[in-house]
Amino acid sequence: MKPYGSGRFKLGYELGWLLFLLPALIFYLCFSLFPMLSSTYYSFTDWNGVTSKFIGLDNYAEMFRDRMILTAFWNTAQFTVTITILQNLFGLLLALLLVRRFAGANFMRSMFFLPSIFSTLLIGYVWSFMLEPNMGVVNNLLANLRLERLQVGWLSDPFWAKWVISLVTTWQFMGYSMVIYIAGLQSINRELYEYGQLEGAIGWKKFIHITFPLVAPAFTINIVLSLIGNLQIFNQIYVLTGGGPGYQTESVASMIYHLGFGSGGSGRWGYGSAMSIVLFLFILLLTTVSVTLLRRREVEL
Repeated sequence: MKPYGSGRFKLGYELGWLLFLLPALIFYLCFSLFPMLSSTYYSFTDWNGVTSKFIGLDNYAEMFRDRMILTAFWNTAQFTVTITILQNLFGLLLALLLVRRFAGANFMRSMFFLPSIFSTLLIGYVWSFMLEPNMGVVNNLLANLRLERLQVGWLSDPFWAKWVISLVTTWQFMGYSMVIYIAGLQSINRELYEYGQLEGAIGWKKFIHITFPLVAPAFTINIVLSLIGNLQIFNQIYVLTGGGPGYQTESVASMIYHLGFGSGGSGRWGYGSAMSIVLFLFILLLTTVSVTLLRRREVEL
């Protein structure tokens, strides 16, 4: 008798797993790998969606001379830094408050996590209605409180529009970061706090010397996920400001969209493909560096 896991049985077992993986593999090849490879090719062409002409590195050279594109990259950097810091700061604070067991803790965790499961487009439309200058809830509330001086064009003033986009995104996803931090906090051995207390680590010292070092794996995950998501920020900008006023809130992702599908109908898909490749390479480089640096401070639990 042949041993278990050999011969025809082993071959059939492996083919079975391959058949289970085949649909996902086909989906990945058709909707991820092939578009990425074709986008790489078209980034070297003057493609308008119908015809293409090979132009080498002209798109890349133009990109770094185009002030509008450089503004989009700068805006993306601002959004990424601001949202990543705020999202992780509030996510960690919420985790520290809600990791304790008390009546209603699970309900409050659910309420803070709930916005992250909704569509960013839906969240954006709700906030755009609330911040509408004439009929919006926010300005009407300020008027009823006799605080008219605080009424501003939340989505038409470049300064406030950037902050609105950053705060709305932070509000939506800080609960997601909170859940990851709670998982990290719950994995810490409680005896370490007892030993630390004997050594004088109480209050802020306990957080600095015990909690923060041991929550490092959760910190790494949250930072990397925040960077990847925020560098591709699009939906919030599309709904709230459309990239305006005057391209002051345009991100790289929204600029790529406008080059191909925007109201101007420029149809410069080859140029947009070059931007997408640069964005992909920048995300890859930044996440690689971030993971490398953050892993160094992780502590074996």
